[in-house]
Amino acid sequence: MLHVLDRMIQSDPTVRGGQPHIAGTRISVADIAVLHVRLGQSTEEIAGTYDLPLAAVHAALAWYFDDRAAIDSVIADDEAFAEAFEAQNPSLLKARLRRLRGE
Repeated sequence: MLHVLDRMIQSDPTVRGGQPHIAGTRISVADIAVLHVRLGQSTEEIAGTYDLPLAAVHAALAWYFDDRAAIDSVIADDEAFAEAFEAQNPSLLKARLRRLRGE
């Protein structure tokens, strides 16, 4: 089993900041975890949407469940970064829509 995970999941400092990702892609284990665990997408749906082998999606989930605390920390850091970025860079489109709605 470990051989399959090592073949399907890689960590490379030049790809996604060294986060474990599906080999040959920039799709991280954290991305797969968010899609499946938080957004409720099935493994088949993820594989079909992103043109991934089903085994690679399952390998990413196995990696996630084996190292859940570390991956959840990466997800939380990414969410905090996105929230801070959005707070510092308000959407001009959202502001315009609010004005048009009279908010």
